[in-house]
Formats: sequence, C-alpha cells, structure tokens
Amino acid sequence: MMRRALSGLLILALHGVHVHAQPSAPQKFSGVGRSATAAEIAAWDIDVRADFKGLPAGSGSVKKGQQVWEAKCESCHGAFGESNEVVTPITGGTSKRDIETGHVANLQRTDFPQRSTMMKLAQLSSLWDYINRAMPWNAPKTLSVEEVYAVTAYVLHLGDVVSADFVLSDQNMREVQKRLPNRHGLLPYLPLRDVKGRGDVTNTACMQNCATTVKVASSLPEHARNAHGNLALQNRAVGSVRGADTTRPAPEAMAPVASRPVAAMLATNGAPKPNELARKHSCVACHAADHKMIGPSYAEVARKYANDSGTLTKLIDKVRQGGAGVWGVMPMPPHAQMSEQDLKSLVEWALIGGK
Repeated sequence: MMRRALSGLLILALHGVHVHAQPSAPQKFSGVGRSATAAEIAAWDIDVRADFKGLPAGSGSVKKGQQVWEAKCESCHGAFGESNEVVTPITGGTSKRDIETGHVANLQRTDFPQRSTMMKLAQLSSLWDYINRAMPWNAPKTLSVEEVYAVTAYVLHLGDVVSADFVLSDQNMREVQKRLPNRHGLLPYLPLRDVKGRGDVTNTACMQNCATTVKVASSLPEHARNAHGNLALQNRAVGSVRGADTTRPAPEAMAPVASRPVAAMLATNGAPKPNELARKHSCVACHAADHKMIGPSYAEVARKYANDSGTLTKLIDKVRQGGAGVWGVMPMPPHAQMSEQDLKSLVEWALIGGK
C-alpha cells in the first residue's frame, strides 16, 4: 500500500500536480503494508507547480550560481551553457525583443540550427524544479535550496533575463516569469482539458479474444538491423510491446513473430554476455567499441592498457568507484551495485576492444 501511495504521488508530481497529503487512516489488511508517514510523504512531495506553489523559501545570487556552475555543471553544459557535446545548449537563440513579446522568433524559423532550453522554456518553475530534482546528473538532489536558486539565476543571466547582480528568490520568481522569452509559447491541447473532449488516441480496447502475436509491418535492411543493439532487450519484459530480436535474421514482412524470453537472450552458459551487461548498466550511453563518445572507446582503452600488468584490478576498481581525470573532466558515475563477476566480465571485454 505504501508503494502504491508513493508511486501515485510521483506520477502526480511528474505531471505538475502539487500534493500536500496527510496520512490516511490505516487500511484493515492484516500484514499488507502500512500508511505512509508524514516524513515519507514529505520526501516525495517536492514538486513545484506552474503557479509556484511548493516553492521553498530561499534565494540565490547569479554570482553564487556561477560558482556552483563552474564546479558542478560546466563539465557537461559548457562555461556559458553553450555545450553541444553532451547535451543540447541551454542558452542561445533568444533576443531582447523576445523578452519583450514573450515569443521566441527563432522558433518560427525552419532553418534555425538548434533549439536551446531557454528558447523553449515557458514556465520558470519547470527550470527550478528540474534542477532541484535531477542535477547534477551524477548526484541528483544534492544541491541545497540556495544552490538551486543560484544556478537558476545564473542560467537566466546567461539568457539575458536578469542582470549579473540579481538575486533570485521565492519572493520575485513571479516577476522574473514575466521576462521569460517564451512565456507565451506554451499552448494547451484543449480537448484534453475539456471533460467532454476526445482523447488523442483512437485505439480499440481489447477485453477478450485479443491477438496473441505481433505482425511485422516493416523491417530495416540487414546491414542496419542490429546497428544499435538487440531491440528485444530494449523493451520491458511485460506488456504488449516487443522489439524484434535483431541478432536473428529478419522474418518475412507481416509474418507472426514469437519473442524469445529476455532471460534466454541474455544468458550464455548461465552468465550475461558482456555487450548486454554494457547496455544493462548504461555503459553504451558514454562508450562505443571503435569511436569516442562522451568517454573513450573500448579500442582506446585496450590500446592504453595493453602492456599494464595490473590493468584488470585497476579498471574494476575504477568502474566500481567512478571518477574523472584520466580521459577528461566528464565524470563516470560509480557502479557500486554491480557484482564482481559482472565488473570482471565488462572490464575484460573492454580490454579486447569490446569485440
């Protein structure tokens, strides 16, 4: 019951619904969960609504924000929010005229090369809330309230919304909202707001005699079929969606496809394949076999440590603890949850170039 209650709060929070709930009376289900405590609910109840309800009291200056930015944000976003190597730029593409009108002119251009966060941001609460929940990416929820205000202020300064000596606080957020370049750019989908409106899907509900097979409507050419890894392992093991097993030859178009269990595809002599471990633990988000991404390629790792006798132990420890400095300033998060066997398999595989 507690898990269900907390999951409900999370879903509401993700949709911008602010919740100030009180513990309800215990349900009479012997041995099945308990009511969430006020402290447990408060730990989940951290969202900030578009009207700024839920915003904690506090403040932060642009100057303080620059200090936090340089220490915790710059490695991914660049000194001025311009980086396009790891994520899309945060700033750029807006003008003083946009701040006056509340509409970003470059959003109307089909030839404009990039849409930054500041170009698309319509609600200041979204920026504050996202920084508070998710940043920095390798240590989310570690910023203090002052640091969140300060980083938000620094981002706004980079977009010329506030001055260099500005101090952002819960008391002036509404006034700053009135200067966002794209504050009038968010348009609601009215049918979803009307109780009599139609949904945005037209599927037919199936309650009985439902289809038990999936038909292939199209397929990739053979040379590209497995270019991004086995699609069957990139879906949840529950539900109706099944990706094709791209390690096998493509079936004929429109022919029924039987999906192999995920566990069967993962297992080789009772142990997961290293390439599947790399996907499971998100290594592929930063590393590729033969070219540099955010981190070095496996081929580069293999060349660097080719003649180092203590490499295996060293790299296992490195992957477990995380860190930065050997290949650049971009930090690798720790993988303390991985088993020793999985760590060993991944590192051995990386040392032969991920082949």
